[in-house]
Amino acid sequence: MADDQFLTTEEVMDYLQVNLRTVYRLIKAGRIPAVRIGRQWRFQKKDIDAWLHGSRTSDHATPPKSPGTKRARVLVVDDEQIVRDVLLVTLASADYDVESAADGAKAIQMLRATHYDLLITDVRMPGIDGLTVVREARRQSSTISIVIITGASSEAIAIEAINLGVNGYLTKPFGVERVLAVAARALGSSAASSLNA
Repeated sequence: MADDQFLTTEEVMDYLQVNLRTVYRLIKAGRIPAVRIGRQWRFQKKDIDAWLHGSRTSDHATPPKSPGTKRARVLVVDDEQIVRDVLLVTLASADYDVESAADGAKAIQMLRATHYDLLITDVRMPGIDGLTVVREARRQSSTISIVIITGASSEAIAIEAINLGVNGYLTKPFGVERVLAVAARALGSSAASSLNA
């Protein structure tokens, strides 16, 4: 796919793994540049890529909803760049304060240095795997919400994740609506469990 190539709405949906409603929301919010040609929208691939990669440097540009409202702080961990980018853009557009790590070692370093409300981590990564990251997150905070990302279901992984108190999971490939629903549910279940403690 050439950088100066124009993409159709369907191609953008496939490229970002989002639904039509999300694409229209992103256009309306001015997050992705689009040109209307007749009754169709067209997008330049280089604009989509710039928006995706720019999201990593502008995660903190979205102001809090109101002076008294604290945004949930999220750490995304995945060794696949495109997965990190999609999660960063999706969560930042929903007003989460998002940071990312490309591997387990960096994630553990970040968990030790900063408090996060939600950890979203891939299970299978080279070097330090996601379950090791989850164990470290639990050592750092008993109240952190945790969502695991998995490409293939494994009974052993599922049992260990449950034993570690994981609040939810995402199965690849996943869409934007699923990410937001799982994140909200995980944060809600963590708040409820801390109230009942």
